[in-house]
Amino acid sequence: MYRSHSCGELRASHINTEVTLAGWVQKSRDKGFMVWVDLRDRYGITQLIFDEARTPTAMMDKAKSLGREFVIQVTGTVIERESKNAKMATGNVEVLVSKLEILNQALTPPFTIEDMTDGGEDIRMKYRYLDIRRNPVKDSLIFRHKVSMEVRKYLSDQEFIEVETPYLIKSTPEGARDFVVPSRMNEGQFYALPQSPQTFKQLLMVGGMDKYFQIVKCFRDEDLRADRQPEFTQIDCEMAFVEQEDILNIFEGLTRHLLKEINGVEVAEFPRMLYDDAMKMYGNDKPDIRFGMEFGELNTVAQHKEFGVFNNAELVVGIAVPGGNAYTRKEIDKLIDWVRRPQVGALGMVYCRVNDDVTFKSSVDKFYDQEDLAKWAAATNAKPGDLICVLSGETNKVRAQLSALRMELAERLGLRDPKVFAPLWVIDFPLLELDEETGHYHAMHHPFTSPKPGQLELLDTDPGAVKANAYDLVLNGNEIGGGSIRIHDKQIQATMLRHLGFSEEEARAQFGFLMDAFEYGAPPHGGLAFGLDRLVAILGGQETIRDFIAFPKNNSGRDVMIDAPAFLDNDQLKELGLI
Repeated sequence: MYRSHSCGELRASHINTEVTLAGWVQKSRDKGFMVWVDLRDRYGITQLIFDEARTPTAMMDKAKSLGREFVIQVTGTVIERESKNAKMATGNVEVLVSKLEILNQALTPPFTIEDMTDGGEDIRMKYRYLDIRRNPVKDSLIFRHKVSMEVRKYLSDQEFIEVETPYLIKSTPEGARDFVVPSRMNEGQFYALPQSPQTFKQLLMVGGMDKYFQIVKCFRDEDLRADRQPEFTQIDCEMAFVEQEDILNIFEGLTRHLLKEINGVEVAEFPRMLYDDAMKMYGNDKPDIRFGMEFGELNTVAQHKEFGVFNNAELVVGIAVPGGNAYTRKEIDKLIDWVRRPQVGALGMVYCRVNDDVTFKSSVDKFYDQEDLAKWAAATNAKPGDLICVLSGETNKVRAQLSALRMELAERLGLRDPKVFAPLWVIDFPLLELDEETGHYHAMHHPFTSPKPGQLELLDTDPGAVKANAYDLVLNGNEIGGGSIRIHDKQIQATMLRHLGFSEEEARAQFGFLMDAFEYGAPPHGGLAFGLDRLVAILGGQETIRDFIAFPKNNSGRDVMIDAPAFLDNDQLKELGLI
């Protein structure tokens, strides 16, 4: 037996008990006649004590030789600690060691295994197995486990069945780029790793499984950010004989369950917002509604004077920054520089101070009088003491720019409290998006999404106006889940693929198996997939997902710990028919 207790469970009630512990040396303190060692495992830290009066000389010498991260086993008696540590769960006791065994020595780690480590991200990624020993990473992985278990519990209680679907599938032209895998037995042919189990879960509905879920790895070969990885995990769900309202109710329930069980938070409501309204009021389709600063469109009150910048703009739009009138001119200039950065792309920013006496001072007073500026304040819901920030330009671009500014200001003002949770359904997305470069439409979600009832005929006359029977669940400005009611009729699916530019032969080659299945009694069905990595990070009060993944990739898609991806040797390439 390597241990009778963990390093986190000993208390005063264990005094005079003989125990055996095993773990890693966190640190040691050698006073010559006495040595203290902090022994750590996943559960906590226990202080060990060796002293000349009670410890044999040979064991004292052995204790003095212990280095950081040595793996040791000790047996000893639990005694009361003279200098107690109220910050430690085991801080009232220590173990007087009677037996010490070094199970494995360790090199000095390249960074300290402490909560506040001295290691930078690159070095910690390279030695991720050491980083996992630190409490912040260890606790994040345990937190992820708890979330996953609560997901399984809730869905199982709702009679969902977990079914595994294949990882080696067929590449399709929709969505992001696929990761492809060469087939040795079928030379010149390739599998793809799934971007989602989309078609398989629809086939499970045809198969009568009725309620399916899977916590599943998915893969997308796309540019990476702090909240993206080339491999990621979804909570993938599908239901048969449902309408949109049924799905929203089920997954509102899952979100409520997680917030209550994991965070101890009760959420009163899940408001619903049309996609068009989200874009108009917040400039993006995943608005953070924990705070205000809704957009105010100013075309009608700003394009009647001689200010050409506004007159030539497709959209003039502003937000009121709470308390922003306190900003100095230097601070406002820095804000203007911020929106001019290439990442945001604005050409500049007009501002207007709302004084306490409800007078106004703007950067364009030459063109606008107090009556004009009062209308700006009304449109943006600005109050005395606020600062109105105004951008102008092409509608889609300026909305995105102002959205970025809104989020940046909210961060600076402390309005994005990670302990406050504000869920939101965004519904009625466009079914299709126009690719301005090619002039062709592509599916905003995927080609299996159903149009809203009664809008199918618009595909032939006004495809850009067709709304999807689709929905996204947003939490604190992050999309945590999305889904749709699916097409379950072969002819409608064929029509959809035709509008996406597939010839009849291409549609048959890519999706014939699904359309054939629809001829054998496909039920009405729909579903939703949560991004587990992002969901766990948000529930854990973070915006980035890496610390909630055991072995993440870096921004170049590399695993620097195992040095992957890597080149194959020529023999392997020949065997795969690649050279």
